[in-house]
Amino acid sequence: TIVHLLLRLYDVTAGQIRLNGTDIRKIPTETLHQAFGIVFQSDVLFADTIAENIRFGRELTDEQLKMAARYAQAEEFISTKEDRFAFQLSSRGSNLSGGQKQRVAIARALINRPKVLLLDEPLGALDLKLRKQMQLELKRLQKKLNITFIYVTHDQEEALTMSDRIAIMHDGVMDQIGSPTEIYERPATKFVATFIGETNVFDGTIRSIEGGKAVIGIENGEVTSSGSVEEGDGKNTGFAVNEFVTVSVRPEKMHFSPKPVEGFTVPAVVRDYIYVGSVLKCIAVLPNGNEIKMEKLA
Repeated sequence: TIVHLLLRLYDVTAGQIRLNGTDIRKIPTETLHQAFGIVFQSDVLFADTIAENIRFGRELTDEQLKMAARYAQAEEFISTKEDRFAFQLSSRGSNLSGGQKQRVAIARALINRPKVLLLDEPLGALDLKLRKQMQLELKRLQKKLNITFIYVTHDQEEALTMSDRIAIMHDGVMDQIGSPTEIYERPATKFVATFIGETNVFDGTIRSIEGGKAVIGIENGEVTSSGSVEEGDGKNTGFAVNEFVTVSVRPEKMHFSPKPVEGFTVPAVVRDYIYVGSVLKCIAVLPNGNEIKMEKLA
């Protein structure tokens, strides 16, 4: 929806979208479209040569073509094989790889040096290893070109890996906009906490606040906050005794002990202990049947 609004395929009905300070509704359509490059999830290549796919019907010099290929890190197979058809067999006997096809699509989107590059899940069709490689390539490309990339993704890890700022949308509302660290470490809502990465969520009530720490009663016992808690009236600032709260704890922040730990009275039974290479994952079951996830380095 955001991409459609930026391209004015849908019209903004409330608020404003500004490009360099100008409301996009006041920018002529042709000028607006020249300001945006777009890369789709599917590479949308045509059965033409690689060069013609990048030119896309535009009059371009050979230098412009090679420059666009250089930006997209596709020069190595465009400069020497630009007459090759997009779906023609390569010298190794296989079609262009998914990564190569997307590099051609990116080069096509960058040919006019747009002010903003829109990327609508461009790596969704690639396998995991290639997707991770392309994530880093796109991040380096953005730094090199110094233009805004707006990247649409449902892959939370991809969002954390690539972004300078993340906007989390929920039911048409921006729940939170911030850096990857802010989004992950200090989620503004329960939805953001559960949407980005894995987390354990506990609902409870503040029973006491002493020395900047809150003792929170949950269904299965009590936990004590590790950070400083600002005491207030629970409405405008800080927290108040008897206030209902939701606590989010990331798996890598969770610990368990066979012996009692002061300030924590939550019993659990270990159900699974799983080795996944660099990380050990543990799933424990609380008395009410809820499962909690814990992780630690192997």
